[in-house]
Amino acid sequence: MPMTAFATKMGGRLRGVMRWTDLDALWSAMLAKPGWYAYMVSEPAPAEPVAPATLAPMLAELGVLLRRDHDEDYCGIVYVDDLADPTFVKVYDPNNLGSSCSHGTPGQYPPRWIFSLDRPEPLGASDAAPQGRRRWWHALLGAARAR
Repeated sequence: MPMTAFATKMGGRLRGVMRWTDLDALWSAMLAKPGWYAYMVSEPAPAEPVAPATLAPMLAELGVLLRRDHDEDYCGIVYVDDLADPTFVKVYDPNNLGSSCSHGTPGQYPPRWIFSLDRPEPLGASDAAPQGRRRWWHALLGAARAR
């Protein structure tokens, strides 16, 4: 059976977003395209993309969390297929980096969040997100639905 576009991108080669300014540019490029699915890997895969008007606040909040919890002068925990024309983004949780540096290694920690223009497939993550992260994500999704 052929691999889906999502599975191909999930296992494919991605580029690390090293500078915080590059992360800001990535967010801007994402906002220019409608149809993003927002997936927290330990949660059920979303059936529908987030509304374009709700993506900006989600990315802004995620950017705040990443900068706060990944207290470094570089990003390095976000990976994208194409920085200028993104269709797939993996975001690792700064509080659960595990072996994210060993991309492609069996048993590596999965990303915490995925943004994709292709509908995500359940990944069956072996680690459940901490309750605080889950509450934060659900609050983001709830605020997004209320908009």
